[in-house]
Amino acid sequence: MATLAKHLASARRPFEGLLLLPVAIFIAVAFLALGYVAHILWPRWPEAPVAADAPALPIVVAGVLFNIPPAAIRVPVQRRAGVQERLDLVYLWPTLTPPDPQARLSLDSPLLTGDRIFVTIAASGGTLSPGERLKLIYPRYMQAPAMLGPDGLTLATFQETSPYRGEDLVYDAAATDRFLARCTRNGKGPTRGSCLAERRLGEADITVRFPSDWITNWRQVADAVDRLVAQMRPARG
Repeated sequence: MATLAKHLASARRPFEGLLLLPVAIFIAVAFLALGYVAHILWPRWPEAPVAADAPALPIVVAGVLFNIPPAAIRVPVQRRAGVQERLDLVYLWPTLTPPDPQARLSLDSPLLTGDRIFVTIAASGGTLSPGERLKLIYPRYMQAPAMLGPDGLTLATFQETSPYRGEDLVYDAAATDRFLARCTRNGKGPTRGSCLAERRLGEADITVRFPSDWITNWRQVADAVDRLVAQMRPARG
């Protein structure tokens, strides 16, 4: 009997070892998964922003690569290379150069005279492009048929009950992908109206904000947006 018991025990050991192997593998995989999650969620010190006078930074927004001078980036924490969800930029007009980070604010500075344009780059998030919105969305809210605007532009006014109340839609009917903007009018006193012109580049939306007074020179603005987009994109070898 003793010999039989020893034989059964020795036969059972390899079988138990086979059962323990999957358990050991499962535990090892679970530890690796927990370690990865802990690595991802572990708090880290934020990277120090790059100095405003540093060379242009390679930044990816919505899968699109841009080269952005740090001095043009308005939010200091955005002054870093790599992938970002959004960029807030400012450029002097009409040079399209970043403002001097050492310049002091004065009564005749571009910040007060309005000689700046502001740019936002963000993911489109699957929304309709500006041209598609012109065809499918905006006509629902227009107050009256579109009319001729400044220097060949098409002008349409939105209904006061619409989400775009107080705004006008201006666009180049021959090239809506190049110039299409929503503009507010000048208010009482020093309150100036502004325009938002949009471009779609890949999955990134580029929105340029400028004073609505510039609509009379919209061709110059459209050319400037073309140049600005070109200078933000890396040169192709």
